[in-house]
Amino acid sequence: MKDNWKLTGRIVSGAKKAAFFTQLDWVQEQCADKLGFRPYPGTLNIEIYEESVPVLEALQKAEGIKLIPPDPEFCTAGALPLSLGEETGAIIIPAEDVRIHGKNIVEVMAPLRLKDALNLNDGDSITINVKRPRLEK
Repeated sequence: MKDNWKLTGRIVSGAKKAAFFTQLDWVQEQCADKLGFRPYPGTLNIEIYEESVPVLEALQKAEGIKLIPPDPEFCTAGALPLSLGEETGAIIIPAEDVRIHGKNIVEVMAPLRLKDALNLNDGDSITINVKRPRLEK
């Protein structure tokens, strides 16, 4: 069985709300501890192509690494580590009730601005390699 799942899509503009989430102290700390990096303020948004939607749907149901807020009223999120070429990051999977994007949009956080690091623009195609979540028995 493969260790990674591939998703292909195109870069799209986001809602400009991720910087707030990625810069919360508890998100910064948990990402450093659980993912090995402190996220850049914002995310890279990718609209997943139709042929990758079944993989995306499976990933959205995966447990992932939990980002747990100190305030139980705040939403939890899952994170799935990934790579984009030489860069690393994670897909953020927010709780269903707070998801602001369509189901075929993924948000990727990383320790740097991925558009600059990878010389990407809106409309560019990209493939991301998501590490297969390990399921506990």
